[in-house]
Amino acid sequence: MVLGFLDWVFRSPLTFLFAVFALWMLIDAVRRKEWLWALFIGATGFGAIWYFFYVYRGSPEAMRGFELPGAHDRRRIKELQAQIHHLDKAHHHFQLGDIYFQQGKLEKAEACYRAAIERDPEDIDIRAHLGQCLLRLKRPAEARPLLEGVCRENPKHDYGYSLMALAETVAALGEIDNAIAVWEQVLNQHSYARARYQLAELYAGKGKTDVARQQVDELLSDDLHAPGFQRKRDRVWVRRAKRLRRKLE
Repeated sequence: MVLGFLDWVFRSPLTFLFAVFALWMLIDAVRRKEWLWALFIGATGFGAIWYFFYVYRGSPEAMRGFELPGAHDRRRIKELQAQIHHLDKAHHHFQLGDIYFQQGKLEKAEACYRAAIERDPEDIDIRAHLGQCLLRLKRPAEARPLLEGVCRENPKHDYGYSLMALAETVAALGEIDNAIAVWEQVLNQHSYARARYQLAELYAGKGKTDVARQQVDELLSDDLHAPGFQRKRDRVWVRRAKRLRRKLE
């Protein structure tokens, strides 16, 4: 019976491809410890399609490379919603906002951050993450005062992520020279691929191809020697850097 099934699978190209896809989703579900999904995929096969759209895709493409520190989890959302209902603390709203941000649900994230800032307007983390959220919502003018205030207080906040968000905000407002200065400040402290690529892009736009090429080459060199988790995180910037490098030749 098993041999007959396998023979049927291998004789139908579409069936074979779907079987490979289902196995891929099953392995991913096991790695994420999504046991119910794994059972669903294993039992029906077609559960792989639902899993792909509801779990595997995770953050939308627009959010990749812009992650905040921390991970998201559906069980954690329920826990935080219960804590907000009973305790209504600023940090619960803030943590829920971070999860929604990571999922790309920016309007929900903004609502959570604003609820958090109402309860604790002085918290630097809340102000920083609200600023980042407003930037991703394409409202850089609103994001700027929040991020500037955070970076004045602590230029190293969130390991340089707030400073990177400020650089992107200033660039979005058309202040290219100021954005370059902020990116240079970031790279004096860190070697983020996100920073190197965007600085290279700004230099290329100003016609400074040699400086742009130098930044791209450093990014690609760093990627060759980076650990696996970092290469996975930075791959969106590496892909863009390779395209930019070809244009600069």
